[in-house]
Amino acid sequence: MYPCVVKFGGSLLDSRNLGALLEVAGARGAVVAPGGGAFADAVRVAQREIGFSDRAAHAMAILAMEQTALLLADLAPSFALCATSEEFTGAFAARRPAIWRPAAMALRADVPASWDTTSDSLSLWLAMKIGAPRLVILKSAEVQPGGSPDSWSAAGLVDAGLPTLALGYRGEIACVGPAEPAVLAAALAAPSRIAA
Repeated sequence: MYPCVVKFGGSLLDSRNLGALLEVAGARGAVVAPGGGAFADAVRVAQREIGFSDRAAHAMAILAMEQTALLLADLAPSFALCATSEEFTGAFAARRPAIWRPAAMALRADVPASWDTTSDSLSLWLAMKIGAPRLVILKSAEVQPGGSPDSWSAAGLVDAGLPTLALGYRGEIACVGPAEPAVLAAALAAPSRIAA
């Protein structure tokens, strides 16, 4: 069984707590799944201005996540940078926390190629793929305790595709914020919701 997956939203790149959050995730041996941040925002703007397809935008947004992964790995060199299931297996065996470099896996993922499937859903897909017992979706904004994928999606905290994907996940899902080290530590220490 793999460690928990923590989805670091792209907005966290601007957080004064970024280093401390990575330390918490690392101390817990977590797998960090990156958001696209400003790199993905650039894809959204380009799609509006140029008019290319959602399929192309989806692939480009995954490459935006890849850029965030490389950025995070540079800031946290103790993490293993993992692009394949085999690399995750090696990191887990070595008891190293990991950062997901998503392009190799996510570009082949059987998920809808649209803006309804962003790094939130892809983080859940990764948790399912590697058998992680828990997914923590870390948000900059304050998040009320509890809730469900449906309520988080309705509130705009997660993408529209996550509730459907969550139906097939047997682990626990938490959506937490604000992105403070103590909030993340608590989320990684205790279950929040058990999927049906």
